[in-house]
Amino acid sequence: MAAELTNISKQHPGKLIMEKQDLAILYSGGPNSLALYALAMAGHHPEISRPHTIHLLHMLNGMGRFHSFPQARYQLVQGLLERQLPRPDDAPETNCLELDMGRLFQGLWLNRYEELMPRFGGKNLVCVACNLGMYAKGVLYCINHHVPQLLAGHASSSTCCPKQADVFMERIAAFSTLFGITTKFPLYGATEDGHTVRHLLEEFGLPSTGGGERNCLLGQTLTSAGEKEVGDYLDTMIPLVVDYMEHTLAGRIQDAAACFSPGTCEILPPKEMADRK
Repeated sequence: MAAELTNISKQHPGKLIMEKQDLAILYSGGPNSLALYALAMAGHHPEISRPHTIHLLHMLNGMGRFHSFPQARYQLVQGLLERQLPRPDDAPETNCLELDMGRLFQGLWLNRYEELMPRFGGKNLVCVACNLGMYAKGVLYCINHHVPQLLAGHASSSTCCPKQADVFMERIAAFSTLFGITTKFPLYGATEDGHTVRHLLEEFGLPSTGGGERNCLLGQTLTSAGEKEVGDYLDTMIPLVVDYMEHTLAGRIQDAAACFSPGTCEILPPKEMADRK
């Protein structure tokens, strides 16, 4: 064993090569997720080890406006980052793919928001529900593809953006650990004014303005939800998501589908609808 370590040290002075693991990033194409991708490629962050493969997960909730933006930005940035590495051939592999989580979004909010809003102070929690669906889909992907870590670019706690409340990140981190996945928010606390991320992107020679975070039609709807409403909602819905995921992983598709009702609107044939009137 000592001889093996000596050989490794000679080939790679200054450090021993550890086995690299895969890494997933919730990716919108915006500055924060782009910064996480750059840091993962370079391996220059205490919370982000340089991975074997980077999985960029672009979540589709059915409400996006600029569908091609994340993929186009990825194609631009990938080459820029690889050319900056000392040995471009050693660059981590990258997979950029779309995951449709619209069905989860429907079940967690859209199909039942008339019922759910009064239960949580009449607050608009649409983005919290959407993000919960994204993390559920992301954790499922990580389990199925043996990816131990999931990163997200949440910035700082914000009263106008409840999905970035402290309680949201605490609950999501605890939720993912139930399935053996570690979820981290490496940019949290360092990006209040956006300066840190802009600086980082420009250091890498990457686009630092614009972004995919605002490409959802619901992303800027008015909400006054606070930590209490966000926490109460997550405490209610996460156990349901856990059930859904356990059924899904076990192949119990009927039980998984039953976790989320399709809403209360009964669609009738025109004649029957006319008879009821």
